[in-house]
Amino acid sequence: MLYFNGLFGVLTLGLWIFCIVDVITTDEGSCRNMPKGMWLLLVLLIPLIGSIVWLVAGRPQHAARAPRGRYERESPAFPEYDRPGRFAATSPEDDEEFLRKCRERAEAQRRKARENGSE
Repeated sequence: MLYFNGLFGVLTLGLWIFCIVDVITTDEGSCRNMPKGMWLLLVLLIPLIGSIVWLVAGRPQHAARAPRGRYERESPAFPEYDRPGRFAATSPEDDEEFLRKCRERAEAQRRKARENGSE
């Protein structure tokens, strides 16, 4: 019986430490049902029950990502390219048009800067 109580205590301690670290490292916006601070207090003050409740009702659910459409790149090498709604050109003509507009805008800004600088 002593062995069982000792094993149960070690498992409870491990679960408690895991849940504390998990609550702390979870983003504020992805906690479910309560704010992050309330979850941390619950897990700290009621170790076994708070930890189990965190795992069942508070831990974020990681949903599968939706398939990517034409507005996102197929396999981004950098996370800044992994934003939803980011336009990725589907043809070379679209890229050329975009670059032409960028050049025109840059030239207009240079022209305006020269006009303002000569006054």
